[in-house]
Amino acid sequence: MEGLNATALLVRQRTHLSASSSSRESGLRNTFGSRPTRGSARTCSQKHEQQPENSTERIKQKFEKYPDGPTRMDTPIEAYRRDVIPGRVYESLSLDSGDEIRGPRSWPAKADLYLVRTDGMSCARETVRASGCLSFSCPSTQQHLLVWKTKPSCVMVLKKLGDGLTEEFHKVVEYLGIEQSMQVVVEPHEHEKMAHKEWDFVDTFTEAEQERLHMYIDFVVCVGGDGVILHASYLFKRAIPPVISFNMGSLGFLTNHDFKSMHQDLNEVIFGSESLEQCAIDGSMQGVHITLRMRLFCEVFRNGKPMKGQQYEVLNEVVVDRGANPYLTKIECYEQGRLITKVQADGLMLATPTGSTAYSVAAGGSMVHPNVPAILFTPICAHSLSFRPVILPDYAELDLKIPDDARCPAWVCFDGKQRQELLKGDHVRVRMSPNPVPTINKADQTTDWFESLDRCFGWNERMEQKPLEEHPKPKALSGESQNGSVSV
Repeated sequence: MEGLNATALLVRQRTHLSASSSSRESGLRNTFGSRPTRGSARTCSQKHEQQPENSTERIKQKFEKYPDGPTRMDTPIEAYRRDVIPGRVYESLSLDSGDEIRGPRSWPAKADLYLVRTDGMSCARETVRASGCLSFSCPSTQQHLLVWKTKPSCVMVLKKLGDGLTEEFHKVVEYLGIEQSMQVVVEPHEHEKMAHKEWDFVDTFTEAEQERLHMYIDFVVCVGGDGVILHASYLFKRAIPPVISFNMGSLGFLTNHDFKSMHQDLNEVIFGSESLEQCAIDGSMQGVHITLRMRLFCEVFRNGKPMKGQQYEVLNEVVVDRGANPYLTKIECYEQGRLITKVQADGLMLATPTGSTAYSVAAGGSMVHPNVPAILFTPICAHSLSFRPVILPDYAELDLKIPDDARCPAWVCFDGKQRQELLKGDHVRVRMSPNPVPTINKADQTTDWFESLDRCFGWNERMEQKPLEEHPKPKALSGESQNGSVSV
């Protein structure tokens, strides 16, 4: 009934209609497009007078037949119009408030419509109910479950730089290669260090083969901190396989898996541990929850043309700053070719929801859940009292340009790498990448995120307020009665 009252039932009709308005009604078209005659209007009026006094109860009974609300084929209000008072078009009514059905009015039928939804790459229709009410067919993002149709056979293992995690790294390689009979791929410098192991299931790759790694690797195991995940994003220039990471670093906001449960977690990735009954295709489907982390596709332009080899996939943020220059950097910001603002600050960053808890939050930006499709627009030490961080939709296409009248050039870096100078007239084009980074969850998308906020940032930790103590009421003074009056 709430959906009905909000959509199909809009206006209540007055009980008193003047004679002139009644005559005008007879000249209006009814719902079916025909012009009613005086006789037909009189007949409808007689039918209405013959209805029993408990017509409201009859309508309620008909509404109970439609517990799911209005549908495209037949809504409760349409059922009432057809079965209870045929040929009559009524204005709105509200059964929840106890209002009675009031006088008729022959308004024209509501126009049909449909709503087209597009993400720039595909097109679909949003749900439109028969009453013209728009509704979401589904949330913009959903929970994702990774399910293997066949057992994975090839895995890449990455580790933090240095020799500090060599023992843990070898344990992962040995478990996957020997106990799970998988082909294990490692980086070239780690492959050289493992030559004495004589493990025939370990292999590596060349620089020429790097762009084709995603065609052979089933999933990636990271041993270290968040930097290892960023390194995995850098290795896979375009598409990247699912990533599971074990927290062996200093912070580890993105690494929710504990190395103590390494065997169990890897076994769940390979064979699955979660099931979704509503998504079962072939019986019971076992899988693991994953988060599709949005990346930004960045391209550097010079003299109006894209520079060769200057295209990057960014997981955290792209930063344009003044570098070692003593002046404020000046950046013109365009969205779809339209100037939106001019930045005069130490710099500006465009961050993903994943990067919202990195450099962006240190600069005063919001923390955004990685499932929210958005681009964070965060200034760095802006020389303005009104320049606040904003969050843009993921379909925004932004250009960050160094104008010709800027006092100095600027510098740009992508996830802290590939730092280079931007000359006057250069610009960086940033848009959403079609290739996300799928990270495997320990529990699920939201649980892992809040757990990381508590573990890494101590989010909203403070001493809890003590309850107010109940003090005994003061006794009445001598000579004063209970009602406050003083006896003489």
